[in-house]
This record gives sequence, C-alpha cells and structure tokens, in this order.
Amino acid sequence: MTKDNEQLVCSCSIVHEEAVQNARSAELPTARLLSLSELFKLLGDPSRLRIINALSAAGELCVCDLSAALDLSQSAMSHQLSQLRRARLVRSRKDGKAVFYALDDQHISGLLALAAEHAAEGRE
Repeated sequence: MTKDNEQLVCSCSIVHEEAVQNARSAELPTARLLSLSELFKLLGDPSRLRIINALSAAGELCVCDLSAALDLSQSAMSHQLSQLRRARLVRSRKDGKAVFYALDDQHISGLLALAAEHAAEGRE
C-alpha cells in the first residue's frame, strides 16, 4: 500500500522490453475495446443490473412480473428492456397479451456474478 505522498509513477527510465512486448501483443483491437466500453456503460445502470440479475435467477419473466419484482413502473421497465434488447443481452417473446423476457446471452450471468463477487471482496 502506498502512502498519500509517495509517487505513483516510475522514477527511473528503464524499459523492460519483454514486458512491453507482452503488453503490446495482448492489446485488444479498437473495435473490441469500443464494444466492451459500450457493454460496461450499459451495465453501469443499477436498474439494468437488477433486471439482468432477476432474469438470471428466474430464467424468464413477463414484463408485469418483472416490474412487480423490481418495483419499477412498466414504462421505466420498457425503457430499460429496450436498451438491453438492442444490445442483444435479452430476448423477448410474446404469448397472448404478455411479453416475456429472458437473457439472450448466458455470458452476462457469469459476468454479473464475477462483478458481484469482486465488489463484495473486502467489503463484507
């Protein structure tokens, strides 16, 4: 752990070529970085995280049940679901008058679980 008054940058000019090359070779393409950035922006909203968590737990919920479970108006729920649908994180199906939603990408459940675990480290 550093003290507040310690510098957080190198005070030397030695370049470790192998480490630099490893870092360069691991760099992601710009398009992938932009895609990741958009995903994390989308997941930066607590309401959307709650929706993803609920769908991860329940598997599939109609909009009415999802609104009731999360205490959100159907209008607010519809707005959040449309953003998640555009990002292909959820899918919908209509059954009569009801519209059901489920996660469209199971990776998102794992990502949410890992993020929750990381956020809880040292805080509980």
